[in-house]
Amino acid sequence: MSEPSFSEMEVEESNVVSAMDTTPVTSNVKSVMASSGTVGSVSISLHPLVIMNVSEHWTRLRAQEGSDQLVYGALIGKQKGRNIEIMNSFELLFTSIGDDVVIDRDYYNTKEEQFKQVFSEMDFLGWYTTGDAPTDRDIRVHKQLCEINECPVLLKLDPRCKHTEQLSVAMYESVIDLVNGEATMLFVPLTYTLATEEAERIGVDHVARMCTNDQAESSLVAEHLTAQHSAIKMLNSRVKLVLRYVEAVQSGELKGNHEVLRAACSLGHRLPVLNSANFRADFYNQCNDFGLVTYLGIITKGCNDINQFTNKFNILYDRQGMGRRLRSLFF
Repeated sequence: MSEPSFSEMEVEESNVVSAMDTTPVTSNVKSVMASSGTVGSVSISLHPLVIMNVSEHWTRLRAQEGSDQLVYGALIGKQKGRNIEIMNSFELLFTSIGDDVVIDRDYYNTKEEQFKQVFSEMDFLGWYTTGDAPTDRDIRVHKQLCEINECPVLLKLDPRCKHTEQLSVAMYESVIDLVNGEATMLFVPLTYTLATEEAERIGVDHVARMCTNDQAESSLVAEHLTAQHSAIKMLNSRVKLVLRYVEAVQSGELKGNHEVLRAACSLGHRLPVLNSANFRADFYNQCNDFGLVTYLGIITKGCNDINQFTNKFNILYDRQGMGRRLRSLFF
């Protein structure tokens, strides 16, 4: 057997050195994920409204700031045993100190009181943020929110995900595990299912089918309303045609056709509900409700205009008063 040449020995030595150099780098990376054998202890039912809220929150801040921004918010819903249903969310204020994020607890308490007045059956279940994978900063934020709920869940939305065949949403819960002999908080991925209500299905369908191309696609709701509008418009034109024919027969312009007149009379007798007292009461109630809502809108707009006028007047009056006081001081 021939001995290896000097060049072959040099290549092998360089490979060994490169392998020794890369090993410590990967071992120094601190992972915040638990081992693959750890499984989640809860089942998640996620409503599409939460995903749309998080997406709107990130998109709005990006449009305002001109660059990608981290967002934080609270998840609320219902929990029965090990089943968690996340139904809504709201934004959270925070302060960035270096790489740390401090959640504003006073703002959270205020929002919680407001939500409890409307959704008294919902509780704080977790929080959301944006990004691709959990980081050590997420662990620090998670520890802050553990003071509100001892086992909160985390929702991460990746707005830059290129895999369009699936939702770029991941759910996590925290566990305490021993790492190098120390108790460490780690994240465990959770599986979730989408749970929708009728109103959410209509809204999601409308958002999903909105398109800016030349085809001008619309949602099923818009198509249904358009079909109803066309049917009512056609019925109105036909009724006007029958009415003009009856008026022309009464005035003597046209000779009456007994078959057509009998059909018109039969059509008129098919709607006895229009002459009933119940219909008139319901109709007048709806008209009064619509008029009341319209008047309330007008009054609200008028109050807003008066409020703006008062603020501008006060600002102008304060400026004039300050000017007079300054002139009295100098002159």
